[in-house]
Amino acid sequence: MPRETPYLQVADALRTRIRAGEWALGEKLPSRARFAEEYGVGQSVAQRAMERLIIEGLLEGRAGSGTYVRRPRERLRMVRSRRRERRGGSPFLADMEERRRAGSWESRSNARVPAPEHIAERLAIEPGDPCVHTMYEFLGDGLPVQLSQSWEPMAITDGTPIVLPEMGPHAGAGVVERMRSIGVDIDTAVELPRPARATQEQANLLGISVGDLITEIERTYYDTEGRPVETADITVADVRWEIAYEIPIDPAT
Repeated sequence: MPRETPYLQVADALRTRIRAGEWALGEKLPSRARFAEEYGVGQSVAQRAMERLIIEGLLEGRAGSGTYVRRPRERLRMVRSRRRERRGGSPFLADMEERRRAGSWESRSNARVPAPEHIAERLAIEPGDPCVHTMYEFLGDGLPVQLSQSWEPMAITDGTPIVLPEMGPHAGAGVVERMRSIGVDIDTAVELPRPARATQEQANLLGISVGDLITEIERTYYDTEGRPVETADITVADVRWEIAYEIPIDPAT
């Protein structure tokens, strides 16, 4: 094997064997030591080859157990729609209810966090202005669905009952309902989806492998005067969810 790419050679060989059905879906593969001996390479080379196939989605590693041929997973559709913000209550809970799943989430908020430069630009505030930063893990039937990091300017919410998104009388109601309760009417949301690869932290939280495809959605809410009132970075595992946008069409008059 060429010295510069031995792990790619091993990965190519294993990929061919997996696609030929040498190991069944869900079956455990031999150890990296076995492959290292079989292909005449070091164990680190065999490990790197297997990690590449994990990134490609052919294999999955299970902590303390080994490496397995990945079974195809059910891929559901996540509809992003203006109507989801008009239902009242949490749009996420409504989405999960439509799929007959129990929706829940865990969150952690920090107040008076200085806005990083890129967040300040999205919120039309000055870098360093105080914000409430909230990190979310959204679950369906106890399994991870999406992650979110939300930023709200404290110039809008400070001194109100909704300053912390998941505390107070409107906890869990969603951004639109919460803001409406203090006289801020949101009428526009802009979303920018981008493909990316999962980091170690994202993979751990979403229950996927490092390097798996994810969709990152940059979302910003605007009030009726065009002022940004909240921005968030949403992360969804591509292997489990496809993103679809519903665009309402005004009826002819």
